[in-house]
Amino acid sequence: MDTILLITVLVVIGALAFDFINGFHDTANAIATSVSTKALTPRRAIILAAVMNFVGAMTFTGVAKTITKDIVDPFTLPNGSVVILAALIAAIAWNLITWYYGIPSSSSHAIIGSIAGAAIAAAGFEALHYSGFLKIIYGLLLSPILAFIVGFIFYHVIKLVFKNTNLTKTNNGFRKVQVATAALQAYSHGTNDAQKAMGIITMALIANGYTDSTDIQTWVQVSCALAMGLGTSVGGWKIIKTVGGKIMKIRPVNGVSADLTGASVIFGASFLGIPVSTTHVITSSILGVGASHRLKGVKWGTAKTMIITWFITLPISATLAALSYLVLNLIF
Repeated sequence: MDTILLITVLVVIGALAFDFINGFHDTANAIATSVSTKALTPRRAIILAAVMNFVGAMTFTGVAKTITKDIVDPFTLPNGSVVILAALIAAIAWNLITWYYGIPSSSSHAIIGSIAGAAIAAAGFEALHYSGFLKIIYGLLLSPILAFIVGFIFYHVIKLVFKNTNLTKTNNGFRKVQVATAALQAYSHGTNDAQKAMGIITMALIANGYTDSTDIQTWVQVSCALAMGLGTSVGGWKIIKTVGGKIMKIRPVNGVSADLTGASVIFGASFLGIPVSTTHVITSSILGVGASHRLKGVKWGTAKTMIITWFITLPISATLAALSYLVLNLIF
């Protein structure tokens, strides 16, 4: 097996591994609220999330194309295949570290920071497509702010609409609705998060001369969708506990509000082809709903830890990727 083919195979395996890890790392995004309110049992919630993640991943490719071409130019990037492999190693390492400690960090931040870091190590800062890269960064930063605001407003409207209804009956009704909103949230997760690995594989195929188009090939889309779905089926219980209970005490009406808020923001981003962090969006949705429900009921210490992790993920993953590239460049 020649070196180019070997690296391509390693990238495909690494990208599918990243998608699988992304699946169990981010399972909490779709099902934590429904599990914490007992709208779904953990087993049923995970099966639902796995199926809907797969379906969502098979629906859109816009985010994948953005990852392929907007951070760096795969057609001209020096030693592009090694850059991509280094980025995957760094992103997977950071995902596993944060999963082990139960921290809901962003897989999107990790892979985007890793691609940038490895590309800079290979060709300097001029390797970045600053217009496309900044568009992605803006999307990553603004989407959780938007989710917080929408969640706050949405729950405030819900309170006004149902202010004269029986609380017990309302919660029972919302618990049933939450099954549908959890499915919607899982579907939206697949439309955005599964796309990143598709873009990575397509970058490698372009860099190594196996394709001259940024279009996502069918086998790439299906394999990434399967990897995401299988990863989701494993579940990420440590992060589910954090998102589902350590931010605020979630009731069915809170869960429905957070799910609908998160799904709407993610759908909007997927439609525009902008990669966002589903972790950030759903967590910010819960924070917005919680702040609207009762400001003192939100555990802001947990939120603070998450926010710190969000901001350090980009530079840490970029540094890890740069170091990985330097090591791999010696080997290949």
